[in-house]
Amino acid sequence: MPDTSAARAMDRKDLTGPALRTFFRIAEAWNLQEQEQMRLLGLESRSTFQSWKRGAVATIPKDALERISYVLGIYKGLHILLPKTADHWVRKPNTASIFGGRSAIDRMTSGNVADLYVVRQYVDAQRG
Repeated sequence: MPDTSAARAMDRKDLTGPALRTFFRIAEAWNLQEQEQMRLLGLESRSTFQSWKRGAVATIPKDALERISYVLGIYKGLHILLPKTADHWVRKPNTASIFGGRSAIDRMTSGNVADLYVVRQYVDAQRG
């Protein structure tokens, strides 16, 4: 039976490349600035961000994979709900109580993974 921590690290290693490529495609679709991308990924170091963007990283932390998973879920949900305007929705002011008149990207780039979760839950709830 394989060691579970080693198996999890192997899963992260296998997921790192596809997760980062997907994240950067979504960031482009949403027209995110570098600082917004770093906040979504939970990064403070620009050099680490640049390495990740170049694909020069073997394995990203579990936290970053979780963040990317939420971003992907939000992206997918928006494209189901709003096929023509999904990518613009993230920047539009939103009157829903969780946004308080601000945009979804403002909420998502707070730096807290919990805010990504909340936006993901909101989008999923809108889908029904």
